[in-house]
Amino acid sequence: MGAEINGIIRFPLNPSIPHNVMNMDRPSSDNLLPWGLIGAGDIVRRRVAPALKALENCELVSVSRGQAELAESFAAEFGIRKWFADWRELLADGEIDAVYIATPVYLHAEQTIAAAEAGKHVLCEKPMALNVADCDRMIAACRANNVRLGIAYYRRFYPVLARVREIIGNGIIGKPVFAQINAFEFIPPTDEATQSWFFNKQKGGGGPMIDFGCHRLELLTHLFGKATAVESIVTNVAFDREVEDTAAALLKFESGTCASVIVTHAVREAQDTLDIFGTAGSIHIPVLNAGQLRLVNIEGESTEIHSAAANTHQPLIDEFSESVLSGRDPAVGGLTGRAIAELIDRIYGN
Repeated sequence: MGAEINGIIRFPLNPSIPHNVMNMDRPSSDNLLPWGLIGAGDIVRRRVAPALKALENCELVSVSRGQAELAESFAAEFGIRKWFADWRELLADGEIDAVYIATPVYLHAEQTIAAAEAGKHVLCEKPMALNVADCDRMIAACRANNVRLGIAYYRRFYPVLARVREIIGNGIIGKPVFAQINAFEFIPPTDEATQSWFFNKQKGGGGPMIDFGCHRLELLTHLFGKATAVESIVTNVAFDREVEDTAAALLKFESGTCASVIVTHAVREAQDTLDIFGTAGSIHIPVLNAGQLRLVNIEGESTEIHSAAANTHQPLIDEFSESVLSGRDPAVGGLTGRAIAELIDRIYGN
């Protein structure tokens, strides 16, 4: 019989059971997708793991993290039955059918390809990879092994974005002429930050444009189609570091709409805006993550609220899981991730 300590039941070691496997019964169902986590940082703790625990179509079976003690404590925190220090061991586990990859960008291609070759479906954090060539390798591996590939552009599932598409599709603001996005987060250099992969171009790929600018680029391509022309400024205005602190892109889309995307780590005032100006009206979203929308057209002005899910990753993971269980492609797949990687390459002049 196990002893209960701080609400967690700890069982005596059984030599026939690996030390990193918790003694819990596994539910089984044809409508249940068993998952493993590769990486267990802040986003996984706050959003991904809670979503996988909450969704009825998912079971969170295992987690891997480079430091064994952190993997073990994470597993205990979320009631996960198995933990691994080596992600390759997690992929060798026949009990899981899908993995969420939440590691630094430079590892995405290697881990996705290995997961596909192990027969696991893959939902990979954004950005998809460091470059288009790696994206192509990831897509090819998943196709060759008949597994699904999704990319974690979770803003695609914001209700306010669905409303924007509805407004545009119904011609309420006429033809969209110009869209403007500001995404500002103040992230000055610190001793800790300078040691992080996040500011290492070889590991992270760049600064704010590839990190959170990629979300805004995906949003714009979802609204207006493929970008046919790109001009950019990528620079360091305030901080002396390897990756940019500020970038601006000017884009034209196949629909004819033009847009600007400005991202920075260097200004004090946070912004998360989306404004779309059309021939018959305009849409104004002062804080994209909040979901408030102001609509202006010939009929007047109105304000609407379309709040995102409390856990913004949950609709993404739910949709991907349903796509696997039903045998269809996910809404945000590898080709979407590749298109954004290609756009980022053009912005960076690669």
